[in-house]
Amino acid sequence: MIEQTSEKDIKQKQNNHNDEEIEIDLIGILRKIIGIRKTIYKAAGIGLVIGIIVAISIPKQYTVGVTLSPEMGNTKGSGLSGLDASFLGSGVSMNEGTDALNASLSADIVSSTPFLLELSNMQVPVSRNEEISLSSYLDEESSPWWGYVISFPGMVISGVKSLFTKEDSETVFFEKVNQNMIELSRKDSHKIESLKRRITASVDKKTSMTTVSVTLQNPKVAAVVADSVVRKLQEYIIDYRTSKAKEDCLYLEKLFKERQQEYYDAQKKYADYMDSHDNIVLQSVRAEQERLQNDMSLAYQVYSQVANQLQVARAKVQEEKPVFAIVEPAVIPLYPSGISRKVYVLAFIFLSVCIVISWNLFGEDILNKFKEIRA
Repeated sequence: MIEQTSEKDIKQKQNNHNDEEIEIDLIGILRKIIGIRKTIYKAAGIGLVIGIIVAISIPKQYTVGVTLSPEMGNTKGSGLSGLDASFLGSGVSMNEGTDALNASLSADIVSSTPFLLELSNMQVPVSRNEEISLSSYLDEESSPWWGYVISFPGMVISGVKSLFTKEDSETVFFEKVNQNMIELSRKDSHKIESLKRRITASVDKKTSMTTVSVTLQNPKVAAVVADSVVRKLQEYIIDYRTSKAKEDCLYLEKLFKERQQEYYDAQKKYADYMDSHDNIVLQSVRAEQERLQNDMSLAYQVYSQVANQLQVARAKVQEEKPVFAIVEPAVIPLYPSGISRKVYVLAFIFLSVCIVISWNLFGEDILNKFKEIRA
C-alpha cells in the first residue's frame, strides 16, 4: 500500500511539473509575440497592400445558372402512340425501345467540341448597338496582370517563330476533314478549352435535373450565352430523338408515292381494258378482266397500307420530340460570383502575420541550429 501511494504521488508530481512547463512555454510564446507586435503590424500592413493589389487585379466573374427538367426515356402506350392501333390494327405497332440518349449525357454534349464550335459563332451583345461573336468576345476579356507576365516568354518565342515561318492569318475557325474529324488551329483549340471551363453542365442522378452554368465577365453576355446553350442543347436532343422517326417518314413518303403510282397505273389499265372490251362476251376477256381487277385491288391494298403507315410515322415524329420544362431561367446576375475581394485581403493579412510569427518563434532557432551544425 505504501509503495502504491508513493508511485501515485510521483506521477502526480510529474504531471504537475509538465503542466507548469506548458504554462511557462505559453507565457514565453505570448511574451515573444507581444515583443514583436510592431513587426506584426508591419506584416499586416504589407499583407493588406498585397491583398488589395491581388483583389483588384482579379477580374469580376458572373455566373448564370439555368435548370431544366428534360423528358428522358419513353412513355409509350399513351398520347400519339395510340394511333398505331387505329391505323395499323391492334396487332401492329411501331417499335418501342429504350432511348440511347439519357439525361446523364447532357454534360458530355455541352462540353463536346462540335457543340462548342457552333456556340462560338453566336452573336453576343457587348453594348446597346453592338454585337460580336462569342469567339471575339473571349479575346476581349481581361486577365490578371501576372497572367501576362507568365505568358510573356511564350509570346516572345511565338513572335520569333513567326518571323521564320509562314502562317495563314485569316484561317477558318475550324475545318472538317471529313464527317468524323475536325481540324483546329492552336488558337482555336485554346478557345474551345476556355469555353469548356466557362460552360459546364451537371445532372442530378436522382431527379435527372440538368443545370447549365456559364461564367463570364459580362453578366448580360453570361445570361445570353446560358440561354443559347439551353436552346442548342434542346435542339441537339430533339434532332437525335426524332432523327430515326424522320428517316422512317422520308422512306415511307417515297414508298407511298411509288405505291400510289402503281395503283394509278393498275387502275388505268383496268379502265382502258374495260372500255375497249365493253360488249365482248368471251371467257378470255373475262379472265383478263378479273386479272386486271385483282391487280388493281392488290395495288390499292398495298397503297392504303403504306398510306396508313405514313400517317403513323408523321405522328411518331411529333411524339418523339421531348418536352423540356425550364425550372430556373437565365437571370442576369447583379453580384459577381466566386471568392470575394474581402476574403483575398483577409487571407493575405493572415498569411503575412503567420509567416512573421512563425519565423520569430521557430525560424531563427532552426536557422541558428543549422549554422551550428554546419560550423
